[in-house]
Order: sequence, then C-alpha cells, then structure tokens
Amino acid sequence: MVALPHEPGSGRIVNAMSIDVEDYFHVSVFDGLVPRSTWDEMESRVCRNTERLLDIFDEFNVKSTFFVLGWVAERHPHLVRAIAGRGHELASHGYAHRLIYDQTPEAFRDDVRRAKGIIEDAGGSSVGGYRAPSYSITSRSLWALDVLIEEGYWYDSSIFPIKHDRYGIPVSPREPFCIQRRAGPLMEVPGSTVRLGPLNLPVGGGGYFRILPYEWTRRGIAHLNEAEGRAAVFYLHPWEIDPDQPRLHAGWLGRFRHYRHLDETEGRLRRLLTDFSFGTIGALLSTRAQISPTGQLIPLTLPYVW
Repeated sequence: MVALPHEPGSGRIVNAMSIDVEDYFHVSVFDGLVPRSTWDEMESRVCRNTERLLDIFDEFNVKSTFFVLGWVAERHPHLVRAIAGRGHELASHGYAHRLIYDQTPEAFRDDVRRAKGIIEDAGGSSVGGYRAPSYSITSRSLWALDVLIEEGYWYDSSIFPIKHDRYGIPVSPREPFCIQRRAGPLMEVPGSTVRLGPLNLPVGGGGYFRILPYEWTRRGIAHLNEAEGRAAVFYLHPWEIDPDQPRLHAGWLGRFRHYRHLDETEGRLRRLLTDFSFGTIGALLSTRAQISPTGQLIPLTLPYVW
C-alpha cells in the first residue's frame, strides 16, 4: 500500500474534497427540460452557493478541488478568481455539461479545450484536472481519455467503478491509478466505493450523500481510511446546499434524485468536515507520485477494458 498524507498532529488520513461547480439547471436530469439556449434566462444561484461552500471550507481550514463548468467561468470569472484566491485547486468540468457519450470526439475536444482556456484565464493558473458531467466516461466513451491527454490534462476523475443507469465501469480499479493510452499516461481518480461481495457500493458524495443516511457515508469513509488504509474522494455540487432553489418539473425519479434532503446537506457536510480530514485531489496525487516517480501507482490489470 502506498503511503498517504496524514493530518499533522491527528494521524488521520487526508481525503480528497471536490466540488462540481454548476448551477441547479445544468444537471443532466434536466436535459431537455431546460434547453441550453435558455440557460441565460434562468435565475443563477451558483455564485452565492459556491461562496457559501468557500466560507464553510475556510471555517474548517479545508482546501478543495473545484471542477468549474466553463459556462459558469465565462459568465462569472470573479467566482473563479475567488476560488483560486482562497487557495483551492481549479479544475475543469467541461464547458456545456454534455454527456461525453452523446458527443463526437471533435465536439468533446472543442468543449474541454474551451473550458480549460476560460478557467485558466479567469483563475490565472494552469488547469490539469477534469471531471466529466455525470461521470460519463464509460466503456463506450474511453476515447475521451486520449483527447484529455492531448489537450493537456494530466488527471481525470470521471470513472465510477459501479453499475448505474447513466455511468460507471464496475470492473475499474477502486483507487487512483495510471492509465496508459495511445496518447500517453493519465492519472485516473475514481469515485469512492466500498466492496461488499461482488459489488462496489458508492460512498463518495453527491446524491449518495444526500439521499442515504449520513452514517452510510461516515462508515464508508471510515472503512476506507481505517480498514483499507486509503483516502476517499468526495464530491458535492453547490446547488446541493440550496434548499430554496427553484423547483423544475422533471419526472418523479429526477425530482427525487435532485431535491431529496437538500435542507440537510449543509449540516451533513459540516459533520463530515468534523469527522474527517480533507485536501485537494492534486495534493493527494502529488504525494503519491513522490512515492512512485513514474506514476505507475497500480498495475493496469484490465487491458480488455481500456
């Protein structure tokens, strides 16, 4: 097992905190309900919600990775500067929040190139990390990894090793690993899971954090830290701490996934930041890379997938 960073004085493993910076109307469940041509007409709440998260992180002395949607960065460059100015890591969530497997390689390249440039210009620093909307790098969109490498990204956090109706590669490794592609190497940072028999169960945030009891996440991360000796990768969206956001008329499943327990999320996040230590994804990978200079952290054992 590769050594991991620990919080000074406590001995606790430092997990990775990440935020996907998008507005409530950007989410994939509302595709078709809110056309992109109408986004500029919607009430925007992303700045106030992201700034609230920044205040909470300051309160708990936590640094996070912010995967910023290029559409948001283009309209609110001051928000990108605020994130960087408070010492957090800037990364890309693409530009237009389109599922990768619904795009052509050419359209995807334009999307990630455009987002990277906008975020870098606004934040004044290079962007090396990427996370796809709705974790949409799957077995049918692995070509996107080559595009990311060619466009200057050095790590990706878009593969969830679970079964899901929208995303997931269940046989993917469960902790950060190096993918060797035609275009070169790329570090992959999967969503966190715990193993139960033949299944990987998600414990890394988002809807799983809101919809399921808090103990689900707490016990899952504690198991990763204490029993497996590995860091968790947690994610959240700014809209998830905003119970007063406008209600959109999606189907019942979409409404359940999006609106369930919005009024409890900030309190749960505060408990999480008390119970565990967190830092950025870049810091986690940099620490591991010092242990393994070549970046070959876990042997690639599944060539038939990649």
